[in-house]
Amino acid sequence: MNKRFFRGILAGLAAISMMSAATGCADPNKEADKSASKTTTEPYTKYSAEEEAENDNSSKLDPSLQKVYDNKKLVLGLDASFPPMGFTDESNEIIGFDIDVAQEVCDRMGIELVKQPINWDTKEEDLKVGKIDCIWNGMSINPARAEVMNLSEPYMKNEMIFVVPADSDIKSMDDLSGKTVGVQTGSSAQDILEASDLFENITETPLEDNVTALNQMELGFSDAVFLDSVVANYLITSHNKNYVILDGNLESEEYAIGFRKEDQTLRDEVQNQLHAMKEDGKLAEISTKWFGSDVTTVQ
Repeated sequence: MNKRFFRGILAGLAAISMMSAATGCADPNKEADKSASKTTTEPYTKYSAEEEAENDNSSKLDPSLQKVYDNKKLVLGLDASFPPMGFTDESNEIIGFDIDVAQEVCDRMGIELVKQPINWDTKEEDLKVGKIDCIWNGMSINPARAEVMNLSEPYMKNEMIFVVPADSDIKSMDDLSGKTVGVQTGSSAQDILEASDLFENITETPLEDNVTALNQMELGFSDAVFLDSVVANYLITSHNKNYVILDGNLESEEYAIGFRKEDQTLRDEVQNQLHAMKEDGKLAEISTKWFGSDVTTVQ
């Protein structure tokens, strides 16, 4: 037999033997890790919104998500005086629950978060003309907003309530008759207040934001403020404000993020990220930081 041929056979048999040994000695822990990893949720990718779209619609997808990636940033519009959702702190930095959540979403998408303060009364116009990519600031869902915006799924519940100074003689909503009530201009609170049975018996004082309205109440220029329970509870517990929340509310509502009507892929990708954050516990972690527990309603 040719010696070279014989050596080739021996080398082949040796290689097969080594492969068998390597397979037999595989680390069972590593194999278990591989098996477990198959059951975990895959991270959302840059194009997850497009990938989840139906094939026959692939040529009709809007460019909103791609535009955000091309610009490498998401411009978030907010009223920067709406604690604890989004507000300016003593260092002139915009912080808040919504800001932390949006920052995490942008980090996962690999883009910059740009925080753009806006006039809340003209927020729909700012969104429409492209000054901002979304409105993300404890924005309540109502039919008018659903008509002109592409809204995310609700992510938090809220109630519209009255706040009075602790030493006020107003003890219930029945005592508001003949009183002056501050409310934020252009807010759902203003819409709800003006549509209520109480409205014809009070004097409304529209103001730029809730913080201004509360300051005006403290100075005695109004008797009460009608606003979100999320804001009132935060200021009372975190800033030791000497306010009292009257029993009852005029309406319960939910918060959502607003996008341009046609920006479906951007809306869907942000929603995907929120679902992933709910699943991996990050959303609960941020909520606990601001509210002491997970008060979010994302599924």
